[in-house]
Amino acid sequence: MSIPIRLLLAMLLVNPLGGLRAEVVRYPLPEAQGDQRLEYPRQLLELALSKTNTVYRIEFPSTRMNQERQAQELEAGRNLDVAPIPSSAERESRLLPIRIPLNKGLLGWRIGLVRKGEESLLAKVKHIDDLQAFRIVQGHEWPDTTILRANGVKVLTGPDYDGLFKMLEAGRFDYFPRSVMEIWSELDANADHLGIERRVALHYFYDSYFFVNKKNTKLAMDIERGLEKAIADGSFDRLFQRHWGDALRKARLDERTVIEMRNPLLTPETPSARTELWYKQKSRR
Repeated sequence: MSIPIRLLLAMLLVNPLGGLRAEVVRYPLPEAQGDQRLEYPRQLLELALSKTNTVYRIEFPSTRMNQERQAQELEAGRNLDVAPIPSSAERESRLLPIRIPLNKGLLGWRIGLVRKGEESLLAKVKHIDDLQAFRIVQGHEWPDTTILRANGVKVLTGPDYDGLFKMLEAGRFDYFPRSVMEIWSELDANADHLGIERRVALHYFYDSYFFVNKKNTKLAMDIERGLEKAIADGSFDRLFQRHWGDALRKARLDERTVIEMRNPLLTPETPSARTELWYKQKSRR
């Protein structure tokens, strides 16, 4: 039986894609309960995919994974199709990166968690060598660990994201640098025992990309095209400001002593010349 033209038009208005089956894109769960680090990139991925000619649906695996496990699953072509992973030359060689910094470089703007009552811990720090007086920690597999050590900073490491906060509380180390994006939700989750150091910011040229398996070129091209469209029409910046504008204001980067560091993990393909892709700190007043 044929469908009346008015009914067909009404159906298309409700579902303009005509009921096409969505392609599933598997995206990682947060590494720990309450971990908000993957929420913004998930929304950015949804934004990019919404600007393509393919219907996509994001699904999640049943297992939580750290950064390196996500990279392993992508490389093997199992359980994940795309993940927002901090970049390094090694990861870019194993996987297919979409080289648009997801956070406009905010991953390389760091302020630190400290124990409550020690918020002025780094008050006398003026240069990178002054950091040697403090025990600093990062995750064992994080590229940040390599970056800090390449700049002569002694770094302790821990294998478990949740455990790092407990180790700081217990006095195993003094200072836990976190990106200005991550630190506020982490403080909320540990507000009884931890605070934010007030005087210093670390900065290195660094960010996450969306990574896919090297064979998944269609998905990579769709994500890249969608992100470029979002940059061009302003929706990328609007999402960025909606998520991180308040965090940047609270971080008061223009009032801090900024310790500049080099990043030995950058590859020649890093789009450093595209200034619109990177956050620019306001000048000191």
